[in-house]
Amino acid sequence: MWRSFPSLFFAAGLALLAGCSSAPSYDSDSGVSGRGYRAEGTASYYGKAHHGKRTASGERFNQHALTAAHRTLPFGTRVKVTNLNNGRSVVVRINDRGPFGRGRIIDLSKAAAEQLNMLRSGTAPVRLEGL
Repeated sequence: MWRSFPSLFFAAGLALLAGCSSAPSYDSDSGVSGRGYRAEGTASYYGKAHHGKRTASGERFNQHALTAAHRTLPFGTRVKVTNLNNGRSVVVRINDRGPFGRGRIIDLSKAAAEQLNMLRSGTAPVRLEGL
């Protein structure tokens, strides 16, 4: 019995630590929410070539809507995207998967990129904040 005593304390300690950690907020559809998500990196945009095609969520891509593609955030997550070059921001809804370009963290619709004033450059350093 005394031999298992240290492992019992170890298990109890792990249980205590797990109870103290902050749990993610959950979304009823996907099980995870983007609320509290924060990241910085490079954004790009996609437009005319994909307009009307099906997104990973099943809806048709509309380059005029305020939507975006993200690798892991659940579909329907609203994200505030701020262009770090000029301070402009826009709120988009995640409805697709991507980006697939190296070093990119989000692909924006053309309308969202326009509001961030990044159409000419094609990319911009951004901050993402899940809402």
